[in-house]
Amino acid sequence: MSQPLDVLTKSLLHAASKAGADAADAKAVQATSLSVDVRGGALEQAERSEGIDIGLRVFVGQRTATVSASDVSERTIEEMAVRAVAMAREAPEDPYAGLADPDQLATGWDLAALELYDDTPEPTPDALQDDAARAEAAALAVKGVTQVQSASGGYGAQQVHIAMSNGFEGGYGRTDRGISCVAIAGTGTGMERDYDGDGRIFQSDLRTPEDIGTSAGERAIARLDARKPPTGTYPVLFDERISSSLIGHLLSAINGSAIARGASFLRDAMGDAVLPDHLSLIEDPHRPRATGTRPFDAEGLPTQKRTIVENGVLKGWTLDLANARKLGMDPTGNAARGTSSGPSPTNWNIALTQGDQTRDDLIRQMGTGLLVTSMIGSTINPNTGDYSRGASGLWIENGEITHAINECTIAGNLRGMLRTIVPANDARPHLSRVVPSLLVPGMTLAGA
Repeated sequence: MSQPLDVLTKSLLHAASKAGADAADAKAVQATSLSVDVRGGALEQAERSEGIDIGLRVFVGQRTATVSASDVSERTIEEMAVRAVAMAREAPEDPYAGLADPDQLATGWDLAALELYDDTPEPTPDALQDDAARAEAAALAVKGVTQVQSASGGYGAQQVHIAMSNGFEGGYGRTDRGISCVAIAGTGTGMERDYDGDGRIFQSDLRTPEDIGTSAGERAIARLDARKPPTGTYPVLFDERISSSLIGHLLSAINGSAIARGASFLRDAMGDAVLPDHLSLIEDPHRPRATGTRPFDAEGLPTQKRTIVENGVLKGWTLDLANARKLGMDPTGNAARGTSSGPSPTNWNIALTQGDQTRDDLIRQMGTGLLVTSMIGSTINPNTGDYSRGASGLWIENGEITHAINECTIAGNLRGMLRTIVPANDARPHLSRVVPSLLVPGMTLAGA
């Protein structure tokens, strides 16, 4: 039987000290995952995995190295520490490397309030197969759906524990439960596909398989008989399914790593308007039952609610310790790391101010334009914000949906696009990124 995670992290720290490290931190992750795929009403594939991964980061002066393993034997832990210290001694010095000061560390978090772990029994493979089969059947019941490419049910549970030589120690558990379905409509070269799915921390919050399958089928039907749009400048409405990608580009541009390198179109935008004046962007790492919730970050710092954009104005970067030191600022408690890598800045739960209009209201206001429901590929220049992506969706004429669109490119500049977005009120509040459908009043479309 393997050792508890807290014992493993302590063993890693002890081995690092014994090998000659000046400081160290350790992470141990124990994970279980189960997935079932159904096709044609029958089981197509079932997979289950269980394992423990451990990671050790050591400091020798201002030099650092990280090693990882999935073998948790005492011998492996000792060899990891020796190897990591030897690697660190050969690494270049980093004046910004180092653990947090003890007075910076998180204390007294309330895991129960965060609701990260569903303690109901793990679902059986039969239960997951039933979910997937019901989703498939619902999709096939939609008139015009010719087949279902895949229908799946899945479950995962994870325990995480972190310990550091500066005195920090903490851990938490997390579960996830999901159902997905990909439906195909039409035949031959006229086939189109679309999907739907749901992922939750708690089984009781999950949408029904019938709802997911029906939605996937209806979305596939809506994509039939697609055409290319005309080339020109038109309003573009990003559907709620994909609108968070626009906010994702903003978050990438204010990531401390990009700012420290000077590789961001918002590198000089602190205090400037980057969104419309009535919109704010809030990060809340303590929102219950959300996948971006964390009681502390990967460097042991407390996570906290903060305003990234307030009434359109950019208020802060996203910083881990090293990038905060580079920029002469305080860290924001946004460090994330795996067992095989060091920390890097990462955003937690994000929410954009919602509008007071529905998506249908925005469609009516568009006149003529494109409702984007899926995108493929991207050409984003992080230094200038120039934006170009392949897109498909639905064409709007006189405020009404007329037909499906595919094989087109949408282009613009993110600085101008973000400054003019108009939000709907349809964001799903349980997601880590709560972003409604977003209308960009003018973008370049390249089609026929």
